[in-house]
Amino acid sequence: MKIHDLITTTEALSDLCTRLAKSEFVAVDTEFMRENTYWPELCLVQIANTEEAAAIDPMADGIDLTPLLDLMCNNEDVLKVFHAGGQDVEIIVNMTGKTPHPIFDTQIAMMAISQSEQIGYANLVETWMGLTIDKGARFTDWSRRPLTDRQIEYAIGDVTHLSKIFPKILKKLIKTGRGVWLDAEMEKLADPSNYLIDPGSAWKRIRQPGRNPQVLGRMKALAAWREGEAQHKNIPRGRIMRDETLADIASHPPKAQADLAKVRGLSSAWKDNDIGKRLMKVLAEAEPLPKDEMPEKAGRGAPLGKEGALVADLLKLLLKIRAREIDVAARLLTRAEEMEALAAGMRDLPVLKGWRFEVFGKDALDLVEGKLAFAVERGKLKMTHIDDVPVPEAVPVPDALAAE
Repeated sequence: MKIHDLITTTEALSDLCTRLAKSEFVAVDTEFMRENTYWPELCLVQIANTEEAAAIDPMADGIDLTPLLDLMCNNEDVLKVFHAGGQDVEIIVNMTGKTPHPIFDTQIAMMAISQSEQIGYANLVETWMGLTIDKGARFTDWSRRPLTDRQIEYAIGDVTHLSKIFPKILKKLIKTGRGVWLDAEMEKLADPSNYLIDPGSAWKRIRQPGRNPQVLGRMKALAAWREGEAQHKNIPRGRIMRDETLADIASHPPKAQADLAKVRGLSSAWKDNDIGKRLMKVLAEAEPLPKDEMPEKAGRGAPLGKEGALVADLLKLLLKIRAREIDVAARLLTRAEEMEALAAGMRDLPVLKGWRFEVFGKDALDLVEGKLAFAVERGKLKMTHIDDVPVPEAVPVPDALAAE
């Protein structure tokens, strides 16, 4: 495989992308920094096919990333392969409003051919190639220039290995016939709405202090305001105000700006500065949360009480058995909250549709409806349908006992 020098010009990038556009797939990775910013700062892009690989410096003077972004988002003939690519995709969405497409994530694919829930890249390489990755440059500051040869070599290794591993994973997926399982998962990854931040929904990520409409209305308004402040200043939202502080202000709003000096988690300067003034304006204008936006009332324990909890536990046991039997990650089949809903009597669930129903949902439903039992065979726990359990023959009663 040819490894190019660090690409720092638009001309070299355009030439590379013209060649890569003829590939069946490209492996992609990025290096970025976001510790001190709201938006992730793209510092390096690595890309490879089966014949060549390169690192691209998006911070180089005058470089135009359009050829790369066109390849990522406007070329439907080239599959874009990532590993745990959520944050890589987020960066591209921030730059273009689009996601790379078509897309394939090897971390998700591993869930369909093994019991690995979230296999890391180093473990992926060790599993498929028997290599140990040098993690020395893992926590480097990728925004500093110049980059060292060791940093570039480390970064390019992420895609050169991935370009060799992907065909092996694909071959196993085809052999097992489980590629169709991943279609919906990959489409979720390619949905731009998963990465676009809606300030009006930011409050939902914060732990809610009860269900008081006035409190939740203030929380919604404050969270949206904080999002806007963080975006404008390009700093992490926690630098504006921590979640705990925001929830506390929503629950116990200060009567005057001077009272902000008493709020734990805020600088005393907020009592008379502009940002404190803006916060007080938000509180004054906040409306109670509309009824149709109220969060669902949290249930206590399983929906069916103690019996429901036992049924949910049995479903989780069934899930472990099935995942082990077919060598698949349990999380790909269903989640704990979905099994609790099934135990509660709900039936409009993803696990009862499509391939999930055939692989697991049908047995889960049979268990809930009393048609499935557990049995131990040769020291291993297995599932047995009630209809398949042999009925023991009747034991004749001795005449002497019958006479009694």
